[in-house]
Amino acid sequence: MKKELKTDLEKIAYNCRQATYLIEKKQGEELSDREKLELKIHLAGCYICRVYEQQSLLISDMVRNLLKTDPTIEIKLDDDYKRTLKKTLADKINNQR
Repeated sequence: MKKELKTDLEKIAYNCRQATYLIEKKQGEELSDREKLELKIHLAGCYICRVYEQQSLLISDMVRNLLKTDPTIEIKLDDDYKRTLKKTLADKINNQR
């Protein structure tokens, strides 16, 4: 039988999907104060998400270093594509809550 989460703190603590989203978001932009707090609370109790964060940072650094070593590689997404991608991701995340 699954435990029903009643308080906001319980919901934050047990929401790995939101935590991984915030981990990835943090690499590209500044998190709001609420998001920082939610992530901190979650990571305090979730070993798996702490490992995920370490691995995500490592992979991002490796990709960044790879792209820096080859000056012929230029990756740039146009602004329309970025807006569409952000909206699609936000819609999918909101539908899964």
